[in-house]
Amino acid sequence: MTDTALIVIDMLNTYEHEEAEALVPSVREALPAVQELLKRARATSTAVIYVNDNFGQWRSHHGELVERALNGRYPELVKPVLPDGDSLFIVKARHSIFYETPLAYLLGQLEVRHLVLCGQVTEQCILYSALDAHIRHFDVTVVPEAVAHIDEKLARAALRMMQTNMSAVLAPLHGVAFDALDGPI
Repeated sequence: MTDTALIVIDMLNTYEHEEAEALVPSVREALPAVQELLKRARATSTAVIYVNDNFGQWRSHHGELVERALNGRYPELVKPVLPDGDSLFIVKARHSIFYETPLAYLLGQLEVRHLVLCGQVTEQCILYSALDAHIRHFDVTVVPEAVAHIDEKLARAALRMMQTNMSAVLAPLHGVAFDALDGPI
């Protein structure tokens, strides 16, 4: 087992929100890289953890969130990145994957020290999650090709902030290979 986890953030989305039309083109661009990260992580038995917004549905569980996303406006953006039977799933209600969630506890149980972040939205949930991971002393890698944005200029600034202020590694997709012994390379 590796000390690394792939964290897939908010990819199970109905795209029925105010900023969806600005987000969708970037999700389309990021989707192949997210799929590739999932493929690589699963091939090496690296933990894959989906952390997804509950969209205010307080009685939902992950199956309902998946179903709602598949019945949303862009199911073609959801189907390629669905959780498999080994994926772990945490529901969140705010921007950070850590805020009021059991993620830190789960990562401790799995003995994970390194997080590879992918998903959406770079200048929001990815940024705040990277900050909260840094504060909790996790090593963070962000794959720029595997994160989607609403505002490209803010996303570029967010990536710079993650790298400069949070010591996040911005790794190109071709530079990320999950290895069962050493974590991402």
